[in-house]
Amino acid sequence: MTGRQTRPALHLTAEQGWINDPLGLTYHDGRYHLFFQYVPGQTEWGPNCHWGHATSDDLLHWTPEPVALAPGDGDDGCWSGSIVMPPGQPAAMFYTTVDIPDVQIGRVRVAHPSDESWTTWNKTGSEFAELPEGLDAVAYRDPFVFHDGDTWRMLMGAGLQDGTATALVHSSTDLVHWTYDGPLASRHTSEATPLWMGAVWECPQLFPLGDKWVLTVSVWEPFIPHYEAYAIGSYADGRFLAEHWGRLTYGPCYYAGSTFTDSDGSRGLIYWLRGVDDADGQWASANSVPHLLALEGDTVVARPHHNVEALRGDGQVLTNGSVLPIETLADLEWILDSPSAAAHLELCDNDGELVLRLQTADGELRAQTPEGEWTMPLKGTAIRLLLDGPVCEVFNGAGTMALALPAVDGLRARASGAGHATAHSLAGGPLAVDAPASRLR
Repeated sequence: MTGRQTRPALHLTAEQGWINDPLGLTYHDGRYHLFFQYVPGQTEWGPNCHWGHATSDDLLHWTPEPVALAPGDGDDGCWSGSIVMPPGQPAAMFYTTVDIPDVQIGRVRVAHPSDESWTTWNKTGSEFAELPEGLDAVAYRDPFVFHDGDTWRMLMGAGLQDGTATALVHSSTDLVHWTYDGPLASRHTSEATPLWMGAVWECPQLFPLGDKWVLTVSVWEPFIPHYEAYAIGSYADGRFLAEHWGRLTYGPCYYAGSTFTDSDGSRGLIYWLRGVDDADGQWASANSVPHLLALEGDTVVARPHHNVEALRGDGQVLTNGSVLPIETLADLEWILDSPSAAAHLELCDNDGELVLRLQTADGELRAQTPEGEWTMPLKGTAIRLLLDGPVCEVFNGAGTMALALPAVDGLRARASGAGHATAHSLAGGPLAVDAPASRLR
C-alpha cells in the first residue's frame, strides 16, 4: 500500500459523518450485514442517531447500503439495539427510540425488512417495552434479544439512581407481547473487587461460550464511557450467576461491544472505536475488525477474525536491534521470550517521528503514541498488532487494546530485548470503502 493512509482499509468508517455503536452483525443469505449508529452531516455525536448499514463477504471489506432506520415516525433518535431471525418469520430489528431532550430513558420499538435483501426496513407503530413502573433509573436502553431455549428474552441496559448498574430482563413467547421479569444481574458502583463495573451497564449481551454463559457490558457512568467488561457464569430462567469478572478492553478507543456469530457458528464481538478521526474533518470514529472469542479457564480471550490471516503476504522477520520498513496495513506477531520479559517494539514514520512505542516488563504492556500512554496486563508470550493506517488493535491473552495513530505514508519498525517479531503485509483492497455521502444521508 503506497501513499499516506488517512482512512482505515479494513475498519468500517463513514464516507462522511459520525458513527459509533456497531449493531446486529448477522450472516444472512450468504452475506454479512452490519448496522451501526450513524449521524450524517457532522463529526460529533448527536442524539438524532440513524441505523447505518453495510454488507460484506468477509467481515473486512464493506459495501455501503442505504440507511436502514432514520428519526421520524415518533423517533427523535433511533439508538442501539439488536436483530433476531425467528424461524419462519421475518427478521426483527429491536431498537431504542428516544425523545429529545430526555434521551437517557428510552423505549423499545421494532422494524422488519421489506424483502430478503434487508435494504429497507419498516417500523411498526407499537412500543414493545419501556421502563418498568417503580424503577428509579438514570438510564434504560440498548435491547438485546435472544432465545434461551425456552423463551425469548430481551436485556435492557440500565442504571438505577442508587448507583446500581444492571441488565433488566423482559420475556416473550411471540416477540410481540413482553413481560418484565426483573434484573438478570447487578453490581453497585461502590464494588471494586475484583473489578469496578460502573454505575450503568450499556449494551448488555448474554451468550453461551464453551460450557459457560458470558455476560458482556459496556461500563458507563454518567456521562463517561469506560471499557468493555464481562462475567463468566451460569444462566437459567432469566437469571445469571457470575463466577468470574473480567475486563476485555484497554486503551482509549474500544466501547459498545456487540456480539455476533459468523458463518461457521463461531462467537465474536465487534466494537465502536472512539477517537479514530479524519484529519480533514470529513468523518469520525470507526468500527473494529470483528473479534472471535474463546473461553480459556476463567478468562475470555479475543483474537482478530481468522479472515484477517487470509489477507497476509509473506512474513518479514524483525531481528533484535534491526530496523525494518513495513506497510501501514500489516499484521505483526511479537513473541516474547517469557511472560515477564523486558522488550521494546517501536514504530516510527519515514522521518523518524514516533508513531507507536510498546514496552513490556513484569507482565505489563505499556503503549505510547503522540496522544498519550496506556497500559494493559499481559498473559502468555504472544502479542499481536493489527495495523491499519490510523488504527492499531493489540491482542494478548489478557485482553485487547485499541489506539488511534497518526496517518503516515510508511512505517519503520525496530525491536529490542527478549523477543522477536514477524510482520505480514495485508491485502487491503481499495481505501474508498464507503459510499458517496448521498447514499448515507
